[in-house]
Amino acid sequence: MTEEKIHSEKENKKEKKTESDMEKKSLENKIEETKDKKSEMEKEKMKDKKVDEKKESKDEKKTEKGKKDNKPVVKKYEAIARGESVHMSKKQGTYICSFINNKPIDQAIKELNEVILYKRAIPFKGEIPHRKGKGMMSGRYPIVASKHFITILKGLKGNVIVNGMDLDKTRIYIASTSWASRPAKRGGMLAKRSNLILKAKEFSGVKK
Repeated sequence: MTEEKIHSEKENKKEKKTESDMEKKSLENKIEETKDKKSEMEKEKMKDKKVDEKKESKDEKKTEKGKKDNKPVVKKYEAIARGESVHMSKKQGTYICSFINNKPIDQAIKELNEVILYKRAIPFKGEIPHRKGKGMMSGRYPIVASKHFITILKGLKGNVIVNGMDLDKTRIYIASTSWASRPAKRGGMLAKRSNLILKAKEFSGVKK
């Protein structure tokens, strides 16, 4: 009986130890789970902070841009438009420049559109056929060059509006062409390329 009691007591002790070990392990697992949850919570908080910081930086940049955009527009009294290496001859460019000089931008665009439609000729000098029109002896219809001029005149018009100038009072007071770098063609020929500059200015004594 004594031996059986001793054996039963030993088994009871072993069972208690296993139960205590299981409890310890469960506690350790719970502690680790709580630590993992805390670390995940901290990571989420850090992510939220970073997102908030990015939003604040974006808002600050937007406000800075808004402040820059709200700056008062400084009015300028001259607008410039350039064309580099335009595919046209310098001779046609010079005659078109003299044709549109001292004219409003809209009127110059309108008349060059008429040139494209063969309704108006540009005065040329030399042994050229006579054309109809007041004060014109001879003239031509430089269609390609007129198209290039129209695109540059539209850019000049946009610059006039951006500079805060009165479009009705502005006039083209400088229009000039010059030779650009001419690329080589077959047979040693040189292609026709010209640089173009147009300047418009606001004149106070001009009627609208």
